[in-house]
Amino acid sequence: MRLLPIAKCRPGMKLAKKIFSQEGLVLLGENIELTERLITRLEQCGIQYAYIADPRTADIVLPSMISDDTMRQALGEIRKTFRDMMDRPKRKKGVTYPFIAQPIKHMMNSIIDELSEHKDAMIMLMDMSSVDHYLYQHSLNVCVYTTLLGLSHGYSRDELTTLGMGALLHDIGKTQIAVDVLKKPGSLTKEEYDEMKQHARIGYELLKDEPNLPLLVAHCAFQHHERIDGSGYPRGIKGNEIHDYAKWIGLVDSYDAMTTNRVYSSPILPHHAIERLYAGTGTLYEQRMLQLFRDKVAIYPIGISVRLQTGEQGIVTDINLSYPHRPIIRVLYDEAGEELKAPYEIDLSKQLTKMIASVGDDTPEVQHAAGI
Repeated sequence: MRLLPIAKCRPGMKLAKKIFSQEGLVLLGENIELTERLITRLEQCGIQYAYIADPRTADIVLPSMISDDTMRQALGEIRKTFRDMMDRPKRKKGVTYPFIAQPIKHMMNSIIDELSEHKDAMIMLMDMSSVDHYLYQHSLNVCVYTTLLGLSHGYSRDELTTLGMGALLHDIGKTQIAVDVLKKPGSLTKEEYDEMKQHARIGYELLKDEPNLPLLVAHCAFQHHERIDGSGYPRGIKGNEIHDYAKWIGLVDSYDAMTTNRVYSSPILPHHAIERLYAGTGTLYEQRMLQLFRDKVAIYPIGISVRLQTGEQGIVTDINLSYPHRPIIRVLYDEAGEELKAPYEIDLSKQLTKMIASVGDDTPEVQHAAGI
């Protein structure tokens, strides 16, 4: 498989990876053949990338951090929890709602169990091909990425559970923000931005008295937009006033916002997102956290097209865990742009004179899965 911009997709190509809705429903399955109508529909839905089958890269398998079943179950629970919170201000006096702590903890146990089996896993993009990123998928992404970082950091099981729940529920306050503000495609007015910023405080208020939910989870919602130089919101606290869990979540929240579909912006690739995050070293984010995050992120995702400084073009086939910035490349086109009859692989961690010069697909047409 290979990761292609939708603009490069053509009728007759086949999907190599499912496309999900924000609620975890499969919109388009594997091996679905794209038509002009489907491609147009994907563009209308804001999809920027899709994994496409290609016989030259058929053996490339995209590793999953969590299984499809766990993802679907988690998205279903997130949807249920968030919709419950959305309705709570409207509830009649005396009407009770089910507590959220137990199902959320149960879901976190499943996520931690799966991630614990792959402690050396890299943070891979989870949903560049998801429709309407909005809230549910973002919450799951931030939870999975943050929990994986917590495992690498060495947190205990109980600490991971609290950290993961804080990450999962960090944006719960957005359930009380007007939808036309939350999903506005253009820039927010000052008044709209002030309203949006209230989601951190609202999240804290929604969670702080929730039975059996650690108070620290509520503080994760409260503090995830605070920054170490005091430039964040809602209180402008700084440094050690911000809990480490909220610092981790804030870092991952920013990364996921940059690398996935938003109504107001197209996704960028991980290596650009990491550069932007590093611009905030020591002011917005802790350097020690950024270093661990950088070492755990697959900055060149498996399946992405790259061009080497020699002019050779190919696909990332695997990640070197010790040198994630120097992946393994399958070269499909030579220096002159001619397609190779016998593609070969280059391990950039061993061939140090070769470097990635650019990322993105500017190669000739991708072969269809049928070899046409």
